Amino acid sequence: MRSLLFVPGDRPDRMEKALGSSADALILDLEDSVTLQAKPAARMAVASFLRSAERKARLFVRINALDSGLVEEDLRAVLDAGPNGLVLPKAEGSISVAALAAMAPDMPILPIATETPAAIFQLGSYAAVRQSLLGLTWGAEDLPAAIGATSARNEDGSYTQPYELARSLTLFAGHAAGVAVIETVYPEFRDLEGLRSYARRGRRDGFTGMMAIHPSQVPIINDAFTPTEAEIANARATIAAFEAEPGRGAFQLDGRMIDAPHLRQARRIVDALRAGEPQQDEQPPREPK
Repeated sequence: MRSLLFVPGDRPDRMEKALGSSADALILDLEDSVTLQAKPAARMAVASFLRSAERKARLFVRINALDSGLVEEDLRAVLDAGPNGLVLPKAEGSISVAALAAMAPDMPILPIATETPAAIFQLGSYAAVRQSLLGLTWGAEDLPAAIGATSARNEDGSYTQPYELARSLTLFAGHAAGVAVIETVYPEFRDLEGLRSYARRGRRDGFTGMMAIHPSQVPIINDAFTPTEAEIANARATIAAFEAEPGRGAFQLDGRMIDAPHLRQARRIVDALRAGEPQQDEQPPREPK
């Protein structure tokens, strides 16, 4: 999952267009992008799309927050249509995941893990529910509003220290749980060069993919989170060196020393390539009742 593109749940025209964006996953949104009055129609539109769409990408649904009073209606509308997973906003650790998993058994969950103050103190708990997770992601829009901050960003667009902390903790929490860790959105969708720099920074720091809010962002995100030919060649050469002499713990390769951490990184790159090869959909659409 290099790229996950948000699509408003009340805009079925955009859903179909989004399938042609080359995004690895679409997030069909029933939460923030849909007004309360429009939510019933959005549920119907999302369910209809799930049943009819060609599965060129994974199709996730962002439901409403657990304390919204809307989750049961969301699930009743979409589960039988066979989404590939649920995005849980305002998650507060393993308790939130377990609560949703009880309502939607065997449905993979992607928590947005930093949208409330309490959520920050639960980031270490996600490893306990890793079997229910398809990944972990974060956000820097709801949290400042929740604590009365005027902005999450400095004048140059970079995050202020509290939100850099939230980003870093999410990164380590996701890897501690052994799941994909998804970078948050870049809201200035017309600033494609800024997006390119932001996405490359995300991959450099250890994120495995990124969310998008506009189709124009998808190719740049995909490029940033795809290993280069040079990286692939180096990874294969590193693995080959260790396989040729399994008794050695360190080697010189192309003028630099490599050891166990380099081997782990090489295997991560090769495993990611294998995971990206075309496969049969792991969770085909369900027949409507």
